[in-house]
Amino acid sequence: MSLNIKTDPKTIVIVGGGSAGHVLPALPVAQRLIERQWQVHFVGTHSGLEEKLLGDLAITFHGVAAGKLRRYFSWQNFTDVLRIVLGVVQSVFLLRRIRPNVIFSKGGFVSFPLVFAGWLLRIPVLAHESDLTPGLANRLVMPFVSTLCSSFADTQFAGFKGRVVNTGTPIRDDLLLGDAESGKRYLGVSDDRDILLVTGGSLGAEKLNAMIRQALPELCASYFVVHVCGPGKAEGLEQEGYLELEYVDAGWGDILAAANIVVSRAGANALFELWALKKLTLLVPLSGAASRGDQLANAEYARRQGLSEVVAEEDLDTQQLLASLENLRAQEVGYRQALNGIANLKASEMLVAELEAVAK
Repeated sequence: MSLNIKTDPKTIVIVGGGSAGHVLPALPVAQRLIERQWQVHFVGTHSGLEEKLLGDLAITFHGVAAGKLRRYFSWQNFTDVLRIVLGVVQSVFLLRRIRPNVIFSKGGFVSFPLVFAGWLLRIPVLAHESDLTPGLANRLVMPFVSTLCSSFADTQFAGFKGRVVNTGTPIRDDLLLGDAESGKRYLGVSDDRDILLVTGGSLGAEKLNAMIRQALPELCASYFVVHVCGPGKAEGLEQEGYLELEYVDAGWGDILAAANIVVSRAGANALFELWALKKLTLLVPLSGAASRGDQLANAEYARRQGLSEVVAEEDLDTQQLLASLENLRAQEVGYRQALNGIANLKASEMLVAELEAVAK
């Protein structure tokens, strides 16, 4: 089946969702395409963060049905198969209406219905993999993709016969332009204490949150602690030198600029953003029991390259946390040297060039 309709030469559909990591890296790419007079559409789920994260960019949002592809038995697998089929049907009608020249897939379960529909309609697809090891969604769409791009140079796409390009991860302009003094004013920090920023990602991290709260007396003796705990996970704790935030949108670049040390999960997009800003980072990757192990692989890469301090979630207690932070400060020079040049600040431009080539 082919679209067989003359398309707008400057129209793209971007698809991704489920978490901020499947959306935010696509935004600087979208911004550069808009500047080149492209019409940009974004496909996600209505139940996720996608539409909110698009902000005021000139992007048209569309929602389609999507089912989670689990690696374990669940009765929901049966109903989610129906949601995937529905998503494919919705995507076919949507793509026939939009008539794009190219699809850019940023991963997440919503990507499969749209990419498969694009393949049915003979629309070229470029996909980007953020993690060191490809996620399930990207592995499933590989047969329907013409070009695969990666954040890590060491990423392997077993069995893929198309074009593979290491572009790095697109970094949002507002992060690169963050101002430390503005960040301190936003946070209400008026003294010279180092700022310790703790973030568990856009969805939060319960075990990390609990550990930070337990260690607050010791942490606040040395740092001003900014704890981004995730939507709905705030506990309203009040302590001098501690600020609890559920989620930060506007001003995130300034907060990152102000932070001296960042404690974070090991999602690839967060890592490359922090490395691009040359931040001292303590990584607490999501355990293998709670994930497919992608964060463990990312964190091990960071440890081998001397880019970040790493502590396994199951080993994290107050003593280990304080010792790791102290080691970061003691080894600051070495960490900063390792961070030079690790992030490709031209990743957005490289992806735009690849998309323009595929669209031709």
